[in-house]
Amino acid sequence: MATYNRRQFIGQMTSSVAAGSAAAGLLSGSPLLQAARAAAATGGNKLKLGIQLYSLRGFPLDKALQYAKELGFEQVELFSGMVPVNSTPEQIQKVKDQIRELGMTISSHGVNPFGKDFAANRKTFEFAKALGIRQIAADPEPASFANLDDLVKEFDIRVAIHNHGPHARYDKAIDVIQAIEGHDERIGACADLGHYIRSGQQPVDVIRLLKGRLYGIHLKDFAEMKDKAKGVILGKGHLNVPAVFEALVKVGFPADGAMSLEYEENPNDPIADIRECVAVAKKALKQTS
Repeated sequence: MATYNRRQFIGQMTSSVAAGSAAAGLLSGSPLLQAARAAAATGGNKLKLGIQLYSLRGFPLDKALQYAKELGFEQVELFSGMVPVNSTPEQIQKVKDQIRELGMTISSHGVNPFGKDFAANRKTFEFAKALGIRQIAADPEPASFANLDDLVKEFDIRVAIHNHGPHARYDKAIDVIQAIEGHDERIGACADLGHYIRSGQQPVDVIRLLKGRLYGIHLKDFAEMKDKAKGVILGKGHLNVPAVFEALVKVGFPADGAMSLEYEENPNDPIADIRECVAVAKKALKQTS
């Protein structure tokens, strides 16, 4: 009960200006943030619209990739249901070739677990290196951070902590901030904005809180700001898409970050809904370019 009350208190803090300032102070000296600001100043942080292929989980990989291309995505975020971490080098190369031939790139892979087993964690990094990606979306156990510090340095690949919404260990943005404090700056966040909505946090506030350590975004919307809520087309719930993109530009979201639409509804026939989401996102992108 004491832990729950503390989390409630911290969650309330994150919605306040004071908490935002405190979080910004923790991260504002980051060299990565300085680099992101420099990129923003030179126009180097163009936002690229991708898709988390979990959105197309009702299709085989080949068909899902075709749909991703037809829907107008620039990049794809893979997950183990389609491209497992234990894929062979030949399987990995085949996937890379398919995506390259379709004119897209691979932005990330996840959400992947990390525990205290260094050898198991290293295999995930070796897989990510073979894919050629800059970040791994992850749900790391607290015991994993010591060896993750070593692995992100060795491979120069980021770990982006994904929040899973209410009752998860990384429920609020402050949970991520506290977890990464004192660790290598390549350990940061993959902010699922829909799950933050379910956790009662405004997406733009989350982006501001995580600036400098924000390497992934899952674009997702829900009708209500509560645990059990229905997923909706972007912009029809609590996700202000233009404001989200403006915030990403202002915090210097990296050009090689992973910004992925993730639409979880209607898995067997999601194409029309995803097309609507793409139209909303692209209209908002035009306003920020």
